[in-house]
Amino acid sequence: MKAREVSANRCYDASVRPSRPGMFITFEGLDGCGKSTQLEKLAGALRAQGHKVVTTREPGGTEIGDRIRSLLLNSRTLGLDSRSELALMFASRAQHIAEVIGPALRAGSIVLCDRFTDSSEAYQGGGRQLGSEPVLALHQILCGGLKPDLTIWMDSDVAASVARARRRNRSRAGRNGAGKADESRFERESRDFFQRVRNAYAAIAQRERQRVVRVNARRSITAVHHDIVMAVEKRLELNAAHLGKS
Repeated sequence: MKAREVSANRCYDASVRPSRPGMFITFEGLDGCGKSTQLEKLAGALRAQGHKVVTTREPGGTEIGDRIRSLLLNSRTLGLDSRSELALMFASRAQHIAEVIGPALRAGSIVLCDRFTDSSEAYQGGGRQLGSEPVLALHQILCGGLKPDLTIWMDSDVAASVARARRRNRSRAGRNGAGKADESRFERESRDFFQRVRNAYAAIAQRERQRVVRVNARRSITAVHHDIVMAVEKRLELNAAHLGKS
């Protein structure tokens, strides 16, 4: 079978999971949906239970990744080609896995990551209309098929999330002062762009029901946190049962 004929489902789901004692949990969703807040609340809850937890984000997570992030998110790079954007995302991700995620998982930590390959499939594949195939092919080549044990998809209202992200970035720019780099490039996209992103997330969740848990992010922080904790505890129990049988 030629590479271009490999389905998106097979390309991701058939990946070989590296042997590792840790657990990899990713947070996904539109900008402004509250991912960062919920990730930190989950980290606190897990640490209170005695777990070793590493929190990180994409793009970024390493010194090299943060430099790439400044290119990807800065509004001054509005002319960046969609394929260049995708390539830079994976350059940051490959470094992130090598330097942070991989070592933490091998050390037995729970890694909580704000965005991973699903973001590329949603934003570049869906929003930029590059399709899932190039995203998942790059994932196999550059990430070795590393797959999250659990993905929390925080599903939110498109208009409300984008408005919140824009307010956040305006506030950040005001604190940083004039002339400082911002992270508002994606928030300048159209409503149609973000609707395509949201639709792509929905397609991923439908395709990978065992991995992706949809959480209604339109509710209070407390209600959302409760549902996330329940999903994580269930996955921890399943992992413990699996290890007990091995």
